[in-house]
Amino acid sequence: MNEHEMNTFWKKIVNTINDGLMFIGPEGSILMVNKAFETLTGYTSKQAIGMSCEMLGCDACEHTLQTNKQSAWCKLFEPGQQDMKKCRCHVKCKDGSFLPVLKNASVLWDENQTALGIVETLTDISELTKLDEKVHILSRQCDRENDFLGIVGRSPEMQQVFDMIRKAADSRAPVIILGESGTGKELVANAIHLCGSRKNGPFLQLNCAALNDAVLESELFGHAKGAFTGAYNNRIGRFEAANNGDFFLDEIGDIPMSIQTKLLRVLESGQFERVGDISPIKVDVRIITATNRDLEELIDKNEFRQDLLFRINVIPIHLPPLRNRREDIPLLIHSFIRHLNIHTGKHINGLSHGAMEAVMDYRWPGNIRELKNAMEYAFVITDGPAIQQDHLPRKISAANLPIYSPAPPLPKKDAAFNEKAQLIEALQQTNGNQTKAAKLLKINRVTVWNRMRKYGLDLKKVLSV
Repeated sequence: MNEHEMNTFWKKIVNTINDGLMFIGPEGSILMVNKAFETLTGYTSKQAIGMSCEMLGCDACEHTLQTNKQSAWCKLFEPGQQDMKKCRCHVKCKDGSFLPVLKNASVLWDENQTALGIVETLTDISELTKLDEKVHILSRQCDRENDFLGIVGRSPEMQQVFDMIRKAADSRAPVIILGESGTGKELVANAIHLCGSRKNGPFLQLNCAALNDAVLESELFGHAKGAFTGAYNNRIGRFEAANNGDFFLDEIGDIPMSIQTKLLRVLESGQFERVGDISPIKVDVRIITATNRDLEELIDKNEFRQDLLFRINVIPIHLPPLRNRREDIPLLIHSFIRHLNIHTGKHINGLSHGAMEAVMDYRWPGNIRELKNAMEYAFVITDGPAIQQDHLPRKISAANLPIYSPAPPLPKKDAAFNEKAQLIEALQQTNGNQTKAAKLLKINRVTVWNRMRKYGLDLKKVLSV
């Protein structure tokens, strides 16, 4: 086999490799690429050869490229510098999109220790990135005792929600989840993704109220290198990362008007530009939004675009507040306590009868989030085996007690007369519950029992008056 045949032979071998391969000369220009490189990046060999390797915009190279002309253009050429091994990064493709890859780079030296160039391999890990996101979603579900993909509930109101989730999951239309704070909007968004045709794609989420305007815009659409102070490299946004999947925008009512215009364009055309760039990027993303605010009221105040509401309000899902689905409270409590038992090693059986009554009578303005926090507090306070009423947060434990309004001042015949009258009134107001009567009178339960004996009070007669 002559030299020409040997070169042809090695070229065929290189082109059978599934990883992208390129050889970069000592001056930084690309000298050779294989077929896999063309497939991954979209550049043909004719387009790539002769171009600077910086055209790939690799974020890992930000740490190796040097602008000092007195030094090597890449740190890898410096003496004692180690090769780049299994580095996760992004490279910019011909169409402007960024591809997640695993990169290896080594300097090729001749027998005189003269650098001939750099050999780089690029392994496509986009599927691995999607699986990482899927594991993250599922790991958040596996610790929950779930009735429907992590959502606990058997009430008719929640069955209607589950039915809407199934129907929304089969559609490509935008979904908006409406409900008070703490009702579980994030869980519903997760369930829609896991039930739908895009379940094998990415699921990303972003709280629009947590970021300022500039950061929010960059998070949504990404930015180009040098777009603003601190933009040291190219960065893909959540929309681009969510391509072929679902993107959950929480607190959509807090998004600034300037960004609402860009968001409307994405919903209408599926296109956007990164901050500081003019190249349009096309994506296929289903939008799921959520809010606890009245968007119609925001529109009247010119704080929310009406045309944007029309675009996102295609499939509305209304989450009921916890006070309207009280039959689910024992199920939720059981789920929370089971979770806490597993993660703390305690063995709490549940709530006492009095504690459950207090929980059921409370209005829960903070909904499921408040209930969960209350159970965690009680779990810490109690030594077991059951959570008692006085283990609950004070505003919950006292919420079901009647408001005690003392009667008009009694004639001051003597102290015993007043003491007996107040005891009778307290017992009548609490329907004979001596513990609650003691709390109203600000004495202990034993004192109530002693005074009942002292004055010869019969509970049945007291309640029959």
